[in-house]
Amino acid sequence: MIYITQLIYLLDGQEATFDEFEKVAMPLIPKYNGRLLFRYRPAPENIIEQSMETPYEIHLVEFKDEADLDHFFKDEERKKYVHLKEQSIKTVWLIKGIKL
Repeated sequence: MIYITQLIYLLDGQEATFDEFEKVAMPLIPKYNGRLLFRYRPAPENIIEQSMETPYEIHLVEFKDEADLDHFFKDEERKKYVHLKEQSIKTVWLIKGIKL
């Protein structure tokens, strides 16, 4: 298994646009042997210590392997809506890892 953690930062006022993209992208994950493990919107009162901007959302997703992850990113239906992602997201930290 490969694990992807994303720290997602949005442009101001683009929450609805981002949610529109997620409504398309999230249901495609299982099609590529993936599973959404965690989707979280951090609240300021839950932060213990911080030296960087708080992300809008944090995602943890698992895929069977790199090929499945690659196929997910190249999905034709997802690509039709990538403009919504590009319109709404300021930046993303994508961290790949394995479970130890």
